[in-house]
Amino acid sequence: MTEDAPELRASDADRERVAEVLRDALAEGRLDMEEFGERLDATYKARTYGELAPITRDLPSGPGGAPAPRISMTKEPAQSGSWAGRIVGGEGSSTWAVAIMSGFQRKGRWTVPRRFNCFAFWGGGEIDLREANFADGEVEINCIAIMGGMQVIVPPGVEVLVRGLGIMGGFDQREEGVPGDPGAPRVIVTGFAFWGGVGVERKLTRAERQRLKEERRQEKLDRKASLRELGESSRDEIHDSHRRMLEGHHDLMRDRSRERREERREERREERDRRRRREY
Repeated sequence: MTEDAPELRASDADRERVAEVLRDALAEGRLDMEEFGERLDATYKARTYGELAPITRDLPSGPGGAPAPRISMTKEPAQSGSWAGRIVGGEGSSTWAVAIMSGFQRKGRWTVPRRFNCFAFWGGGEIDLREANFADGEVEINCIAIMGGMQVIVPPGVEVLVRGLGIMGGFDQREEGVPGDPGAPRVIVTGFAFWGGVGVERKLTRAERQRLKEERRQEKLDRKASLRELGESSRDEIHDSHRRMLEGHHDLMRDRSRERREERREERREERDRRRRREY
């Protein structure tokens, strides 16, 4: 954490790094579910580095007991969350993949080249771009699938164009035509499929799914708390109403009792007056 400038505003990426530390601690048994929920709620409510710092001060950053990471005030382009920061240039960390009666995967934090070639024969492959950087604003995934299949996974916000040819096979066109975010890269899927297929799917990252899950969980807890407060308020109102009704009944009974006593005293006075008149 940045200890020397606690008043600086934290970013979404800063909060997400802290949330990842909390998830690792939960998986390792360092936190129970109640502590995890409390700290995660504090993480997403935090606005400054000073509010984030105490949340992971007593936790390692992950397996192996490494110290918790410091949040840098210098934004890292690859992890900043902006599309401009993920278009990094260069040649790409991997330019091809082959699966012959087997499979391959390209996923996680890797750099997609301007053209990525992949071939599958009686096999399959997965090209996951959700956490990837991009060598250029427009990249091409060239897929050759012979009696096999491939799956291209893109994050929300990326524009997809599908230009592949299928013979007794096909290319998935469902994600084509979805507008991209400003500055987001464009992914062109090309190639050839014979007795095979190439699928294109749009998915959230695991961290984003977890964040949304926690938000839904927190909303559910908030709704339950609101209903509980409403129920307690309603019970209090009923009790107050019942108490007022009893107090009103008691007041009425006291008034009637007072009236009866007054009537009896008046009757006794009248009786004494009658006796006096008879005596005279």
